[in-house]
Amino acid sequence: MIGLLATLIVLPPLLAAAWIGIGVVLGHNVGESGEPATAHIAQSAAVLSLLAVLGLDLASFFAGAPGQVRLGTWLASGEIEAAISFTLDPFALSLATLVALICLLTLRFSVNYLHREAGFQRFFMILSLFTGAMLLIVTAGNLLLTFVGWELAGASSYLLIAYAYERDQAAESATRAFVTNRIGDAGFLLAIYLCLAWIGSLEWPDITAGSVGLSRSSTGLILLALLLPALAKSALVPFAGWIARAIEGPTPSSAIFYGSLMVHAGIYLLIRVEPLFQQAPSLMPLVALLGLATALYGWLSGLTQTDVKASLMFATTTQVGLMVLECGLGWFELAAWHLVLHAIWRAYQFLHAPALMHLTTGPARPAPRWLRGRKRLYTAALQRFWLDPAADALLVRPTRQLAQDIQAFDDEVVNRLVGLPDQAKALSSTADRGEHKPGTPDEGITQASGLLGSLLESLADLLYWFEKRLVLRGGGEGLEAGIRHLGSYLLQIESLLSQPRYLLLLIMATLVVIL
Repeated sequence: MIGLLATLIVLPPLLAAAWIGIGVVLGHNVGESGEPATAHIAQSAAVLSLLAVLGLDLASFFAGAPGQVRLGTWLASGEIEAAISFTLDPFALSLATLVALICLLTLRFSVNYLHREAGFQRFFMILSLFTGAMLLIVTAGNLLLTFVGWELAGASSYLLIAYAYERDQAAESATRAFVTNRIGDAGFLLAIYLCLAWIGSLEWPDITAGSVGLSRSSTGLILLALLLPALAKSALVPFAGWIARAIEGPTPSSAIFYGSLMVHAGIYLLIRVEPLFQQAPSLMPLVALLGLATALYGWLSGLTQTDVKASLMFATTTQVGLMVLECGLGWFELAAWHLVLHAIWRAYQFLHAPALMHLTTGPARPAPRWLRGRKRLYTAALQRFWLDPAADALLVRPTRQLAQDIQAFDDEVVNRLVGLPDQAKALSSTADRGEHKPGTPDEGITQASGLLGSLLESLADLLYWFEKRLVLRGGGEGLEAGIRHLGSYLLQIESLLSQPRYLLLLIMATLVVIL
């Protein structure tokens, strides 16, 4: 019974997302006429998840929290095994109740807010996917399942920041957020490897117990690897720049992603690994310093903002920084209470923001006089302490320069080595050589040079003769016509798959296979 309820917490929103996506592809719930069915299935799935959580809460009240629940084996290779398990302790159940309730309220709010929007179905599909992802993060019984939820939440964030993908600013902001979180994911994958190598398990209780037998340096490396995704996901310094751009998405998604729930995922991760910090206390001053820097960054930058959503976003950054500071000082229980109360309050503020904008008629409140009097500090706060330009200078520009150097090496060295001129147009197949006679120069075909190039050209001529004379003609003209007919069908399928709705279907199918 406990296992069934645990499954019902996570599975319904994911199935709802799949149902909405398949319905759009098949044309069953598109346009304004499809809005009621889409909203109903998304809200029903959220209600079912909430009821499952409340059922576990009730059972925990009378019989105690179930703790670790294992349903079976997901992956196994030799001694390495990844289980399908859930951690249903009081902390996880509390956060699951919070997540399910806020997601349900946000879905209900979005029904009217996004009415007659062209992307109504797309929004509810992604929001349902995010609901399942967040519930998986807070209830997953091992590090690998937590990572799956982590990735689903990141993909949902990217898709909803780019909700208005036709706008360059929205697409750029979504890409910056996506790339920043991928840096954190590298640390998450490293932590998974280290836990497997040194502890031999990915289950949360095993990691907690196994860390006792590790050296402080080994435990510190695992914590540093987990600190990186926490910094990126919760937008802490030095990764704080991306979250201010995330308000490009619709207000409900800003409320649930960056004001209320996903922004606290990093805090959840730090609280979950509290026993590891007890084994490596030397890292806690670093955590406290990062939290303090983030709180100051959010506070000072927020004083210079002139719109509601940006002000709320920097206020969120400030509070998240304070939670990290609390973790660094060892006040993990206080950080947990702070997380829950802040999530509830910030969700209300973000969802109330559209009404507040209509009620506000006067000019925006200016920055405090003491800040305006300090011109250098005021300029730094106004420019958000140049975090984005710093990231461009340290990461983006060197990466682009490296790509240009590799391309130059490819053109100047590799192409000449194999006998190809610069920017050569390669033949897609030997059948393309049918447009000219072998050995006859033609402007549409690149002529090879060099010894290796001559050998490749001779081999291509031989393969063309074999294909044209023996394979196609040998089977009759009907075989050649049939191949061309099949090729036309494949081209039609390719053009269909390039459309956004089919790409979304392929992404969802891939996720289903992974899960």
